[in-house]
Amino acid sequence: MPFQIVRNDITKMHVDAIVNTASPVPGYGAGIDKAVYKAAGEKELLARRQEIGAIEPGNSVITSGFDLPARYIIHTVGMPWQGGECGEEAVIRKCYKSVFEVALENDIESLAIPLIASGSYGFPKGIALRIALSEIEAFLATRDMDIYLVVFDEKAFALSSELYGDIDEYISDNYVEEKVEEEYHSMGGECFEAYLEDASAEDAHVEDAHVEDAPMMAQSMAPERSFGRVLSGMYSNMRPVKSRKKGATESEARSLDDVVNNLDKTFMELVFSFADARGLSDVEVQKRANLDRKAFSKLKCGTTKNPSKATALALAIALRLNLDDTKDLLSRAGLALSPCSKQDLIVRYFIEREVYDIYEINVALFEHGEQLLGSQNA
Repeated sequence: MPFQIVRNDITKMHVDAIVNTASPVPGYGAGIDKAVYKAAGEKELLARRQEIGAIEPGNSVITSGFDLPARYIIHTVGMPWQGGECGEEAVIRKCYKSVFEVALENDIESLAIPLIASGSYGFPKGIALRIALSEIEAFLATRDMDIYLVVFDEKAFALSSELYGDIDEYISDNYVEEKVEEEYHSMGGECFEAYLEDASAEDAHVEDAHVEDAPMMAQSMAPERSFGRVLSGMYSNMRPVKSRKKGATESEARSLDDVVNNLDKTFMELVFSFADARGLSDVEVQKRANLDRKAFSKLKCGTTKNPSKATALALAIALRLNLDDTKDLLSRAGLALSPCSKQDLIVRYFIEREVYDIYEINVALFEHGEQLLGSQNA
């Protein structure tokens, strides 16, 4: 996978290179720097750093990994947080750029990198994360490399409320697995979905329903609805709609027409139809979806007929689809958004707010313990 967030000790990562937030002078400081020296072999690494000498803030150098599972260590020197008025952000951005430059020069294919400057240097984690995501995304837009953003513990990455405000409240309001049990007693989430499918099948025969209207059935659930209205909305979403809602915008109307005109398309045919309409190349779609090039090629060539849920959602984000088009695309692979899936709710949260940065979405998924979007195996 091109980009992945993992919770691990960076000294235990089996990659081509790890990144160490190093002291500017030979020797080690607190935090990751000390851990890297201890794990790699303090004597050998210190001798090599003394040969290199001082490193200017924002610059990076490479050494052997010594006793680490990684072959190399890329040492980069940051800058302490001083309130944000002393050019700190520019220095940290330069750190990422220089790390990637060194990695390319040494044919690194997999790289584990910490959230630079968020530890002993005191950068606010929200700012440190924004810098990391933007620099990693900019790099991967034109290059291929497996990059792991490594965080050590859960407390070091509690960012949802800081970055996304009401995401936890949204999940709480819309996550219905427990509420379905409460409403239908012994009927679990899967049973409830089956119940809705049966009800939908019956509704398909109601008087005046038209087959050509069936693809128009998906409508969004407003996050402020009560559970009773959520259930009602979920059920009504399954019903054929005879006409577009009054006051629909031009983009919404065009989206529904697209659905009608694309009834016979397979999942990937519909992906490429959306891509063509948006002027996106195959490479742009692959990169935006955080997909491995080989995995995307298998989907394109039909070797992998239907994608995983994570891959399907990643492609919907890459194509910047609205909620209706996302549901339609998923349906081509036999998939659907479920109110019993926190992953689905988090993705839906971002789609409703028209935020299509897969890196930011994956941060939210990671923090909530959900599978990230994009997949090496599709």
